[in-house]
Amino acid sequence: MKCLVTGGAGFIGSHLVDCLLADGNQVRVIDNFSTGRQENLIRHKDNKNLTLIKADVSDFDSIKINFYDVDRVFHIAALADIVPSVINPLDYYRANVSGTASVLEAARLAKVKKLVYAASSSCYGIPDSFPTSESGGIRPEYPYALTKYLGEQIVLHWGKVYKLPVVSLRLFNVYGPRARTSGTYGAVFGVFLTQKLNHKPFTVVGNGKQTRDFVFVRDVVEAFVLASESGCNGETMNVGSGKTYSINCLVQLLGGEIVYIPKRPGEPDSTFADIAKIKRLLGWKPKVSFEEGVNIMLENIDYWRGAPVWTSENISEATKDWFKYLTK
Repeated sequence: MKCLVTGGAGFIGSHLVDCLLADGNQVRVIDNFSTGRQENLIRHKDNKNLTLIKADVSDFDSIKINFYDVDRVFHIAALADIVPSVINPLDYYRANVSGTASVLEAARLAKVKKLVYAASSSCYGIPDSFPTSESGGIRPEYPYALTKYLGEQIVLHWGKVYKLPVVSLRLFNVYGPRARTSGTYGAVFGVFLTQKLNHKPFTVVGNGKQTRDFVFVRDVVEAFVLASESGCNGETMNVGSGKTYSINCLVQLLGGEIVYIPKRPGEPDSTFADIAKIKRLLGWKPKVSFEEGVNIMLENIDYWRGAPVWTSENISEATKDWFKYLTK
């Protein structure tokens, strides 16, 4: 198959590229390298089945030609992180909303056979019930969550109006090797592993009893592939572990000292995916246990060497706009 992965040099995207190439597919990657890293694809530098295109997905005229004769599109490119989305909402709208419309239109004109979108469970905001199903209320708490949900609506709309076969996967807390190392106070694993490397205490938010549905990137990639191969169309599905773990549990597995920092507004006390739908429609289920996944992260800890080291002091400075705008 001929596959196109937007954001293919990023965390999830690069793992998906690994899988698609291992299965013998021809893969095109579109990435502007704002957050993606060429090092994530370095193992494939001599692979003739990989084509790397430096472009911004929101620039329709520059990307549309790359969609012709493509069978499957995986749209993963996006701006992530809460804090910068609060500070620069228009950047997020351009990347996550306009960029998604651009990708959808290019896919429509090229008559691709299937498009799978990386949506975000942040659209649920602070849920009413757990585990949270796809029918849960939509309450985005900050611009990142809003723009990812608007992107999902564009995907489903193009599917409905233009009969483009689409599936949207709402990802919960994805972790694994190559998780982002930078950004304004990024993902928890990148923060904690860098702190561990530098012999700094883990900065635990609140009392650490809040829980997250951590799902390993290898399992997420399998969900994308199954969705692309399925006959499903116009469906939205949660992708999570179907379990939930406290941050205190995580730091216990990582091992190290702790310093507690203030609880942040707009964040749920728990994320917990109801994955019954994806099990039923795709036959997918997570395979990597949380303990196994954490051990894999520790085995790959050198990836985070040289990444920004977060402390309670610089986190306080970096998140001041978060508290300023999101505190109710």
